[in-house]
Formats: sequence, structure tokens, C-alpha cells
Amino acid sequence: MNGESFIDVDFCQQAKSGQMISGDVFLSRKIKEEGRVISVLSDGLGSGVKASVLANLTATMALRYTAAFVDVRESARTIMDTLPICEKRKISYSTFTIVDLDEDGKTRVIEHGNPPLVLLRGNCPLPLERVSITLEKWKDRVIRYSEFDTQLGDRIVYFSDGVSQSGLGRDGLPLGWGQERAVEFLSRQISGENEISSRELSRKLVAEALVNDNRLAKDDITCGVVYYRHPRRLLVITGPPFCKERDGELAELVRTFRGRKVICGGTTACIVSRLLQRTVRMSLDRLDPEIPPASEMDGVDLVTEGTVTLAKVAEILEHGSTGDGTRKNPARDLVALMLGSDIVEFRVGTRINEAHQDPNVPVELDLRRNIVRRIASLLETKYLKESKLQFM
Repeated sequence: MNGESFIDVDFCQQAKSGQMISGDVFLSRKIKEEGRVISVLSDGLGSGVKASVLANLTATMALRYTAAFVDVRESARTIMDTLPICEKRKISYSTFTIVDLDEDGKTRVIEHGNPPLVLLRGNCPLPLERVSITLEKWKDRVIRYSEFDTQLGDRIVYFSDGVSQSGLGRDGLPLGWGQERAVEFLSRQISGENEISSRELSRKLVAEALVNDNRLAKDDITCGVVYYRHPRRLLVITGPPFCKERDGELAELVRTFRGRKVICGGTTACIVSRLLQRTVRMSLDRLDPEIPPASEMDGVDLVTEGTVTLAKVAEILEHGSTGDGTRKNPARDLVALMLGSDIVEFRVGTRINEAHQDPNVPVELDLRRNIVRRIASLLETKYLKESKLQFM
């Protein structure tokens, strides 16, 4: 983004009880050169694999057309013209909500069939002026278009009807949870934790909807959140600089960096410890046979071993799992720090580590730069983070 603002996008999803795959689809795309993030929630007709395929088709088209057309209303018409309809029920195969937000806060929204999107300023929902668009070819379909300026600290929340209709028929919820009560729930969560992330807020809403359904989802449940705010920064340094004369530069970066800090590698930690006169303390609280233990240093959020830990981080990010519900270890701690940040800055030393020249050591351990490049790429493409990579 522009360094002053960041667009934090995340979602949570629960498939209908008895289904292996959700019929809702949430896709996002960052257009870095334009400072835009586009995200789409599509709800396929029915549930299961067929609904998922149809929702994927819709969401993919929505992303492409919204990115390509200057006038997003025209892209909506194109999407609707392209969508197939159910021959029996004579309705569109899937609904969609499209949010197109740029780094200056300019926001364009297209809605068709999903519960109304919510704009929250602090914990207060704001009214949105929507223009209804009726297509010449499809007079029975209404598209709602809105355009507004998002301010730093605002959140945009949108969800499938699995949220608003959760608990349908239960005592106290004869018509389901409803839009109003869902919004009230969101407001309470933000009041309790003003800087709650998109990831956590979406999870809380989906979890509450699941509780309404007695933990057996009656429909696919999906919530997407866009949080427009000041960026959260993370510094990750790994490996000693190629020239020993730059060791002081590395230590000074750790001392002055504004944000959270991680050191990966024993040699790197020793350099910083010596130059800043900060003790490194081994932590044996949570031992894991796969990952070397972490250490502690004043002013640094996490100190880990180097390439083994980074390789595991890349693996976790690749598979899209943070290991929720499993044992914790330094690699998972580092993933959590990365996913909780917006801008991740890597400083990678290029001095050869003699410990990794043993031919019995896995080849990837000698490829620190490639591992970090892989992590940076995953953060950019899969998690919509901004990464900065510099070799020393």
C-alpha cells in the first residue's frame, strides 16, 4: 500500500453440516501497481461440490471484470449476463458481493443476493446510499451499487445468508439471527477489542452463527472483513551480513525499528546481543522434536533458530494452516506474527554459514535466500500482505 494505510482482508468459513466442501467462495486479489484490493464473496445455489463450482465461477469472473473495468457497474452487468440460471427455479446460480477498495479509501461495492454489507466506523454501523440497477435483460434481478470514502479505522463486513439465517426455527430465533443482531454482535466485539483483526472478527462472527445452529451448520456460513487502517510492521532478520563491517548496521536496525521484531538464527542473535549488550536466554517452556527451541532477548518479540524454522514457516504458509488446535512451536509463533502484521520486512544476511556445508544436511538448508523469497511471495500472493526483501 502507500505506507500510511493498509487494507487488511480476511475471512472465515464453515461448510454446511454433512458437506466436505463449502458452497460459499471468498476470493481476494491485490493489484499492487494500482494500490487496490478486490474481494468477492459468492454463495452458490444449494450446497456441496456443485454449489462450490458455481460460486467459484462467479467469484473468479467478478474478480477479473472488476479489475478490468473502470466502471464497476458495467462489470456487474457483464457478470450477470454471463451467469447461468437454474432451469427449474429460474434464479441465478449464485449471489455475489464485490468490494473494490484502494489505498486512498475510495470504495466501490456491488451486491446481488447476499445480506447487505455493513460499514462500521468504530463500533457504529453507518448508513450507505445504494443505487439499484435493474438489467435490461434480467428485469427480475436487482444489483445494488454503492460508492463511498472509507476512513482509517473503518471496517467493511459482509457475509452469506448462513450467518443471518443461522438458528432459523429455534426458540427465540423463529426467523433466524437476522441482520440487525449480527451487526450488534460485531459492534460488541469491536467495543471489547478496538483493534481486532479482520481474521479474528470474521472467526468470531462465524463461531457465533454456528452456536445459533447448535454447532451443526444448516447452511454454508462465510464472513469476510476488510479493515482499513494504519499498517502493522514486522521486521525479520536472518543470517549475518556478508561483510562483518555491516554487523553494526544490523544491530542498529533492531534497536530503532518501529514495530515488532524477530531474529532467526543463532549467529544473527549473537551479533545483535553483543553489539546491543542484550542477553540471549534459551526458552525451554515448549519443546518440539521437529523445531529447535526459541530464545528470548529484551526488545525482540521472538528469537528462533534459522533455516530449519524458516523452512517450516514456508511449509505452514504454503498449506494455509497456522496449526490451530495443535502443539505450539517457534515456527507457528512466527507464522502468527506474520499473519498479524501488514508489512513484513526481511533483512537477509548472505555470509556463508559453515554449519550448513555438511552434505548430509538437507539441501534446502543451504538456500536461506530462496526460503525467504518463498515466504515473502506467499505472504504477498496468498495472504495479501506487503513484503520487503533486502539482502545484506
